Amino acid sequence: MDKILNFLGIARRAGKLSLGFDAVEESVNKRKSRLIILACDVSERTRKSVEKISENGNVKTVFSDMTMESIGNAIGKSVGIISVNDEGFAKRLVELFA
Repeated sequence: MDKILNFLGIARRAGKLSLGFDAVEESVNKRKSRLIILACDVSERTRKSVEKISENGNVKTVFSDMTMESIGNAIGKSVGIISVNDEGFAKRLVELFA
């Protein structure tokens, strides 16, 4: 878990993340998103909306066991939805979640 959070912090500093629902939706629509990560404490409505967006954009989605608070501590902003907009970062995060 700590490795994932640290890696998210690096990706954030590199400018490779979109944070929050609207930014993630825009990223998927512009075909920039490579991976969507959801916090465990997002609402069911948000989860269903993100599933629909990711299916339409053909983007892999990871339902993590991280809370919005723990993600916020790692990246400096409390969010429940993150889009990783870089192939290398996305691939490494999928490996870390596995």
